[in-house]
Amino acid sequence: METEFKKYLSPPVLLIIFLLAISLVIVFPVLDMVILGAILAYGLRPINKRIQSKVKFPSVSIILSIVLVIIPLILLFAYIIFVVIGFISDYMLVTNFDFNQISTAVPNSLPMDFDFNSVIKDVSKVVLNFLVKLISSFANLLINLFILICSLYYFVKDGDKCFEFIKSFVPSQSMDFFDKTVKSVQDVLKSIFYGHFLTSVIIGIIAAVGYSLLGYPYGIFLGVITGILQLIPVFGPWPIYWSLVILDAVNGNYPRMIVVLLFGFFLSTIDMYIRPALSSHHADIHPLILLIGFLTGPIVYGIVGFILGPLILGITYEVLNSFREEIK
Repeated sequence: METEFKKYLSPPVLLIIFLLAISLVIVFPVLDMVILGAILAYGLRPINKRIQSKVKFPSVSIILSIVLVIIPLILLFAYIIFVVIGFISDYMLVTNFDFNQISTAVPNSLPMDFDFNSVIKDVSKVVLNFLVKLISSFANLLINLFILICSLYYFVKDGDKCFEFIKSFVPSQSMDFFDKTVKSVQDVLKSIFYGHFLTSVIIGIIAAVGYSLLGYPYGIFLGVITGILQLIPVFGPWPIYWSLVILDAVNGNYPRMIVVLLFGFFLSTIDMYIRPALSSHHADIHPLILLIGFLTGPIVYGIVGFILGPLILGITYEVLNSFREEIK
């Protein structure tokens, strides 16, 4: 036993372990972006294959595939900002919000011994510190986005080579277990996509149509927010339709209040049917595992954790299940 242990811990193996440890330290700050790039590349490869059949250059087809995915996200983000800005400007017009009146009234209401210069200095320090942190955060965001796009590009382009490189290290006696693990990873990815992201899209579309037919302003915007909240466990569509119920109750529109309440219950109920119907064809993972992944993933990895959290826990469950069957 000791001889075999020394055999495995030969100088080349120790050197490889040392280099891998140092490499992990270097890559760790952007490891979540690299993993996310690999995950998105897996979903992007089918689109790239279709485009590549019509485009001669592989690099061009990959860039077109990325653009086709990113543009809708940018448009969605721009639409949300546009609606929010329009809502704020409309609110200011309705309430006759006047900056000049406020700037005149505030100094007149202050005491005579109030040290205005001292307050300006303190506020300037706070604002300056905030701007420094904001610039630093923005720089980190740009680096993470650059790593994500590069990872996405190269995983789409050379994903097969990367997979074959990893597979070459797997011993022949463990090849069946490796293949089952890879299949489990694919099933978990499909389950998360179809069972969660596609469900939120469907419910968002139904919500947008329903809110618009009920005569609410910004009906499409409310549907988009409903779809986004559907991705977050525990939330779902209820914050939107309960807010509308309260608003209609305050305004005395009781018939629409009852209808939107029933419509909200309908949105909450169909989730229990759509999600299992879409995800049951892929990985059979207990809902509690995915729920914990969705809730704790963002705490560890930030917003990327909504994908990495359930993915890591789902893969761990599937690998343990495969190993349990392997040792029977």
